[in-house]
Amino acid sequence: MDPKEVSAFIIEGDNQGAEEWTKKALEDGMDPVTIINDGLIPGMDVVGEKFQTREFFMPEMLVAARAMKASMALVKPLLTESQSSSNLTAVCGTVQGDLHDIGVNLVGMMLEGAGFEVIHLGPDVTPDRFLEVVEENEAQVLCLSALLTTTIKNMKATIDKAVELEMRDQVKIYVGGAPVTDEFAAEIGADGYSADAGSAVKMIRDQLSSAAGI
Repeated sequence: MDPKEVSAFIIEGDNQGAEEWTKKALEDGMDPVTIINDGLIPGMDVVGEKFQTREFFMPEMLVAARAMKASMALVKPLLTESQSSSNLTAVCGTVQGDLHDIGVNLVGMMLEGAGFEVIHLGPDVTPDRFLEVVEENEAQVLCLSALLTTTIKNMKATIDKAVELEMRDQVKIYVGGAPVTDEFAAEIGADGYSADAGSAVKMIRDQLSSAAGI
């Protein structure tokens, strides 16, 4: 079996196809890490690229991410700590006062497809809660989302809290959402901003690889 086949199911958003292929691949003895690295990650990379070029839109992104999750649900329990494809943890959520979480959930799903352990906190998360979960899980990445101009100030509040708790050097903090810009991200001291999930995941992977000297 060729991992490119499951990549194709993900790109097509074929939930059932991805799940059935993964079951068969595992029954045939394929290494779960091979499925992730050669199947899921390349598939989601293509989906991200298609979104950036406006060939795909949010509905296509969501069904692709769900197909990826159907495969990941079968693969993940078989991974040992040493097999983890990245040994990286990301915490994702929407800042306090904001109830919109579709975009940040999509980023989280794509990070899972890229081999991250992802903790989804959902909407309306306080700065203290974000940083408590980061610390508990020794997360390297924190993704903050906001869709309202009235709530983006809570991104800065979360970053300021990380500085206050002397945690800022321990975690990379990324921001996104409709009212957020590169300029705003730089102004509040974030490590990066992206307008869409596909380029967000690429940016995070590239920055972490550079920091590790890979």
